[in-house]
Amino acid sequence: MSKLLVSPQPRDEQGRVISVTPQSAGWKYVGFELYSLQPGETLQNDTNEQEVCLVLLSGKAEVSTSKKSFGMLGQRMSVFERIPPYSVYVPNHDRYTVQAETALELAVCAAPGKGTYPARVIAPDDVGVETRGSGSIERHIHNILPEQKEADSLLVVEVFTPGGHWSSYPPHKHDQENLPHESYLEETYYHEVNPEQGFIMQSVYNDDRSLNETIAVPHRHVVLVPEGYHPVSAPPGYDSYYLNVMAGPVRTWKFHNDPEHEWLFEKK
Repeated sequence: MSKLLVSPQPRDEQGRVISVTPQSAGWKYVGFELYSLQPGETLQNDTNEQEVCLVLLSGKAEVSTSKKSFGMLGQRMSVFERIPPYSVYVPNHDRYTVQAETALELAVCAAPGKGTYPARVIAPDDVGVETRGSGSIERHIHNILPEQKEADSLLVVEVFTPGGHWSSYPPHKHDQENLPHESYLEETYYHEVNPEQGFIMQSVYNDDRSLNETIAVPHRHVVLVPEGYHPVSAPPGYDSYYLNVMAGPVRTWKFHNDPEHEWLFEKK
């Protein structure tokens, strides 16, 4: 199995089924966890040195921090309803509590925090919605926590790619501290597939091909992108959803296109 592929595990005592830490990924900034909670179950965690973005992937829950209560949140029962989610930003040195009202799939996106901003709800109306690309590279974007919105490190976005389409394409990378041309950002891709028995294809490769992997990614798996280009393809008949978490030393998304494929931007 690829070292870049993280598989779900049986639920632990907190309901966690996926865990990516900087230590397990072998990098410095990005953490990602997936929790699967049943109605009435409660998750409570300290943020410690990290800011987090709680993304209610599906289901409803009451969410609070040590200083604020946000009440009942959530509306979609599946990510493939393609409506923006409810999310909650929580700074470092805080505590969050999530009590599931329905079956709940919760993503916890994490990166180093500086305590600059207070906790807040990111409601569906706060999420930027756009369609990117056309034809077989058309996909649909929900900008949950883009660089124009307040956070210290985190960048969070979700993408829907119809079956037969490509995404994160033409290939790009962001693995060099070379601003204003390119930023260094670690990245996780949490994937879901509809129908669930399907898979998507994701490649992760660098210029000299010292890293060059193509992975058939099943439903509810994570792909790590420590460096390099990272295009995604959804096979015909299977729609793709992924949640991206990015972070690095500077909170900006400046990417570099693969020069071998840049001609695609000029194609009419």
